[in-house]
Amino acid sequence: MDTAVKTTKGKTSIELLLGDISNQDTEAIVNAANRSLTPGSGVSGAIHSVAGPELYEACQKVAPVETGNVVITPGFHLPNPYVFHTVGPFYQGGGPAESTLLARCYENCLKLAEKNNIRSIAFPSISTGIYGYPKKDAAEIAFSSIKKFATGRSTISVIRIVVFDMSSFVIHKKAFKKIFNLK
Repeated sequence: MDTAVKTTKGKTSIELLLGDISNQDTEAIVNAANRSLTPGSGVSGAIHSVAGPELYEACQKVAPVETGNVVITPGFHLPNPYVFHTVGPFYQGGGPAESTLLARCYENCLKLAEKNNIRSIAFPSISTGIYGYPKKDAAEIAFSSIKKFATGRSTISVIRIVVFDMSSFVIHKKAFKKIFNLK
């Protein structure tokens, strides 16, 4: 089975990849963070582990972060110059406020990337770990937000979603094909 799919919107390549967020070849990666920006399990733990203790120190200077917002730090020992830290919503039934906050995570990261002239960015599946957002719903929100952003005059050349396990990849691939009208 293929472990990557992609499409283009305007000048932007939009990709889904099975892999490890902490070793992407993009200028920036996104950390699915908690409000205090402390290392957790999952994505956050993996990123902090590779970046080293300097990331924790940098995070403490910009924390706390409200749900839906984003801050930027250096990548330190990561292969990426930048880490964007965004706080997704806890899933509590999936009301409109939750989906709006999740979409805002993606939108705010992409706006900040453009503001900083970053041309490539990789996201995890925000809020689908311990925050409990259903992967199918979260994937559709993520790809819809990315599609809307890339359909404009985006200067970002690569927007990538990276998932860690095959079951997540299968769910995200279905959402990717649905949102981008692919067979």
